[in-house]
Amino acid sequence: MILIIDDDSAVRASLSILLKQHGFKTKEAASPKEALELAQQHSFELVIMDMNFSIDTTGHDGLQLLGQFKQRMPQVPVILITGWGSISLAVEGMRLGAADFITKPWSNEYLLQSVRTALSLSQQPTASEVNLTRKKLDLQYNFGNIVGQDAHLLQILKRIGQIAPTDASVLIEGESGTGKELIAEAVHRNSLRKSQPFIKVNLGGISSSLFESEMFGHKRGAFTDAKADRVGRFEMANKGTIFLDEIGELDMNSQVKLLRVLQDRTYEVLGDSRSRKLDIRVVCATNRNLEQMVEEGKFREDLFYRINLIKVRLPALRERPDDIPLLVQFFVNNLKQTYHRPELEVSPKALQWLKELPFPGNIRELKNLVERTVLVAENEVLIPEDFQGQAQKGIVKAGDKTLPAVGAMTLDEMEASMIRKSMAYYHNNISKVARALGVSRAALYRRLDKFGIPYESQD
Repeated sequence: MILIIDDDSAVRASLSILLKQHGFKTKEAASPKEALELAQQHSFELVIMDMNFSIDTTGHDGLQLLGQFKQRMPQVPVILITGWGSISLAVEGMRLGAADFITKPWSNEYLLQSVRTALSLSQQPTASEVNLTRKKLDLQYNFGNIVGQDAHLLQILKRIGQIAPTDASVLIEGESGTGKELIAEAVHRNSLRKSQPFIKVNLGGISSSLFESEMFGHKRGAFTDAKADRVGRFEMANKGTIFLDEIGELDMNSQVKLLRVLQDRTYEVLGDSRSRKLDIRVVCATNRNLEQMVEEGKFREDLFYRINLIKVRLPALRERPDDIPLLVQFFVNNLKQTYHRPELEVSPKALQWLKELPFPGNIRELKNLVERTVLVAENEVLIPEDFQGQAQKGIVKAGDKTLPAVGAMTLDEMEASMIRKSMAYYHNNISKVARALGVSRAALYRRLDKFGIPYESQD
């Protein structure tokens, strides 16, 4: 049964009719006092409540009621109803334990999606399984190319399998090269949307000036270079899952535009004023500390709470060394087919040596090392010396400490890092930085926008 709390009888009636039409039983309360009395008389599975019950509209009474519910019924999810003007109030409610917040006027489809997601998550067991094995997981779920049987990784996969059938937003955290994209794909493959599109978007590679066109699409003639209609990434992902990688790289203006879409599940194509509806699952990933960015004012707190209903932190490869031999064997088996070398194998000594080697670039760095080694190795049995020769090429030379180990960064990350260092060295002198990097001023400006690097030219 769902408890609806709002001092507006029309809102209560609207929500009650909507929920009953979709098979939910409801009770209504017009005030905090009435709500608490009903909570003593009935066992509720979910609470939907407004944030304001007094003339001053500060929301303090709503926050107080939320706190009382979380104290009395900590396992019961609470969904907040609020207006756009008081989203900061809803964010405060999320800090106090609310499951989600819906803005007025709400989308019936999104509200129902939020209700089903909150109920599904609240009914799942939270206790970790001691005897969990990879074999058990593979019998239940489809984890494709995810390799490993580390206990921590297995708990993560179990959690992914449990939450995948819901529409809960997922935030995947982890260092570069830890396999965040594979986890995002696993969420989609094990979801009810698995037959629908899975669209990947690298937000770090989209400049702020092109954000709306890339994400929402545009009509021909919407701006100077719009020579044809363009379908945006959100439209491509409709009915399916959109994977927003490197979400920590978004500038503040783009964050506002993204928040609006994720909140309302509507968007407008550039050059077309007609609003379009979305039905999507959102999965985000970052190698940055978003909570710290929120504290520093570099990432919107309301967006942060919108995208991390479920948070997953992937362990670095150094935290799961026993999985290194499994990963090496997996990469080698794939390379056997790629390079037509069916007899290729790795010696036990080589596997042990690799297991003890540090990999700052995580799985990506290990994969690169294995492939380089296979390319140059003359024998079919790979020994430690084969890997040692290639690993040496990835080690930073003395006096060259500014360069990362091979595989530790993507090309985009290396380029952004070099531009930032050059900007700092030349005190934002665009002409000098462009000359030092061997590019034109226009090309440098495009890269500064692409990577969200602030600049105030000192030319």
